[in-house]
Amino acid sequence: MMLWNLIKEDRGGQILLLLLAIAIIAVPMLNALPPDHALHIPTYTVALLGKYLTLALLALSVDLVWGYLGILTLGHGAFFALGGYVMGMYLMRQIGERGVYGHPELPDFMVFLNWDSLPWYWTGLDQFWFAAILIILVPGLLAFIFGALAFRSRVSGVYLSIITQALTFALMLAFFRNEMGFGGNNGLTDFKDILGFSLQARETKVGLFVASAVALALGYLISRAVIQSRLGKVCVAVRDAESRARFLGYRVENVKLWVFTLSAMIAGVAGALYVPQVGIINPNEFSPLNSIEIVVWVAVGGRATLYGAVAGALFINYAKTWFTTELPDVWLFALGAIFVLVTLFLPKGIAGLFRRKEASV
Repeated sequence: MMLWNLIKEDRGGQILLLLLAIAIIAVPMLNALPPDHALHIPTYTVALLGKYLTLALLALSVDLVWGYLGILTLGHGAFFALGGYVMGMYLMRQIGERGVYGHPELPDFMVFLNWDSLPWYWTGLDQFWFAAILIILVPGLLAFIFGALAFRSRVSGVYLSIITQALTFALMLAFFRNEMGFGGNNGLTDFKDILGFSLQARETKVGLFVASAVALALGYLISRAVIQSRLGKVCVAVRDAESRARFLGYRVENVKLWVFTLSAMIAGVAGALYVPQVGIINPNEFSPLNSIEIVVWVAVGGRATLYGAVAGALFINYAKTWFTTELPDVWLFALGAIFVLVTLFLPKGIAGLFRRKEASV
């Protein structure tokens, strides 16, 4: 009953959750069909779809703060990458003696760089439960500290956007350094298994796809619960008239801080699910351009709708896959053209078109 109350007036959310439920059932079934069957979905496509879903979850986290708080964050790629690095560290610890150098504890890049022992911050990451906690805790803690400093100083607007971009750029430079213990330029890769299951196995890839779909559904419901709560109404008030909300007695900085932290945690989970499906995590994931691209996904899909951010991420990333395969030299021009066309003809994004059709019925 509580679940239905969250989405009973959210037609787009109902459709999204229905499609995810269908995908969770249909994709594994179609993947299990013989390869020569007309309806067979290749395992490669399953992994690709899983990757799209993790990026949609990332876009959802950005829409939560940009769409409903009015904070144009250009640093959410950092929280995504941190969650991915924690998962990558766990996966590296699972390799053990199967690495190139056969060291039972140290990853190959540490053996190559003549490290004698694991850094303290790698301790415990051979246990999945501990890694799962850090996947949420590390991005959340960084967002909390950053937000506490920025919001209590009343930094806002373009200045806050620039600071978030500087944050992710600083982290990118730090993670490029070999002495940081995160693989340097090459990052973390050559993963073998997760929870004892081979990452190359068909069943594991299907399981990760299902996990990504479930995470997206849960992320949507959590975000929807926040938006429908009193906190969500205050968020919209802060977005539309921050000074008035502050005058009425609301602690605006606290509202921003908690929603920003929650958003970072969701982004961290997205990063953690992304890494085992693509097989690598490196400092390029911190690139400010990636964070800007996430904002484009949300803008194309439609701000302040949640499901619009999901639609925009899926659409843009599918287009990216197609263009980079068929017309690799055209992709960046195509992305710019899509953004310009949506801005001119669909100022409220794909979700705005959906709402327009819904209103005309």
